[in-house]
Amino acid sequence: MYGGGNIFEKPENEIQEDPVKLAEFEARILAGEKIEPTDWMPKEYRKQLIRMIEQHAHSEIIGALPEGTWITRAPGFRRKLALMAKVQDEVGHAQLLYSAAETLGKPREDMINDLISGKSKYSNVFNYPAVTWADTAIIAWLIDAGAIINQVANSKGSYGPYCRALERICQEESFHLKYGHDNVVFLATGTQKQRQMVQEALNRWWPPIMHFFGPSDKISVHTETLMRWKVKMASNDDMRQKFLDMYVPKIWDLGLTIPDPKLKKNEETGTWEYTEPDWKEFKRVINGDGPCNAERLAVRKMSEEKGKWVREALLNRNEMYSVPLS
Repeated sequence: MYGGGNIFEKPENEIQEDPVKLAEFEARILAGEKIEPTDWMPKEYRKQLIRMIEQHAHSEIIGALPEGTWITRAPGFRRKLALMAKVQDEVGHAQLLYSAAETLGKPREDMINDLISGKSKYSNVFNYPAVTWADTAIIAWLIDAGAIINQVANSKGSYGPYCRALERICQEESFHLKYGHDNVVFLATGTQKQRQMVQEALNRWWPPIMHFFGPSDKISVHTETLMRWKVKMASNDDMRQKFLDMYVPKIWDLGLTIPDPKLKKNEETGTWEYTEPDWKEFKRVINGDGPCNAERLAVRKMSEEKGKWVREALLNRNEMYSVPLS
């Protein structure tokens, strides 16, 4: 799962590149070629890819936490097994993405340290609590739906290792979406209490869902450059519109109400009109002041510290077997 990012950080436009190499690079991008780790690339391209892939990896591993807290409380053995498999997948996605980011020159240890210190960001949506079982259903259906829209588009981008990782991730995310949809349908067609529970969860998660794709194109500072270099294949607003096109009718079909009185389809333009998301809230949360920021990073820090002995043991084992036998 993925969305958002520290879009308020300004690109380093002052970096001067060799104009001939830059022109050749952009010609390859325009021709639809994939850029590989050993190829020449602009410093800003490398920087933005590291930022984007690293934040995506962090979002996958932190994104497992809101749902992971419900594994022991899942209603029934089948739901428990499915949720365990989903959480395991999300952590696996993070490992794929960290590997893709490492091809650009940043060690995984540095990425993890930057996450724990708060230097690196992750999707703001995962800084909200999963209050009830219905919250996990909404996350698995609608947050993963947003992630698939983002990732399917970017899997057709310009950087080979990231695209190949996204292709595999999207296959697994499609199962997550089906799992979430099944949970939501079960609750929405169940008892009055179950229907109320899923409606309340949708009410809680709708604002973060609208934040999920990042700020409006009017205020996003990275979009133009990233789309020219095919790091991003669709703008934030275009992806938000696609999500609304695909999922608002499905939500209404289940008899659920979307908590936005302004939400409607403009038949003349073919676009959705909605209440402008609170971008101050978005910025506040992504910069560390959300309801669960401290909790999420504390869990990640604890896991890193408790796993230190395993990493050291593996390193010692590798060193031992790298010594030639006499």
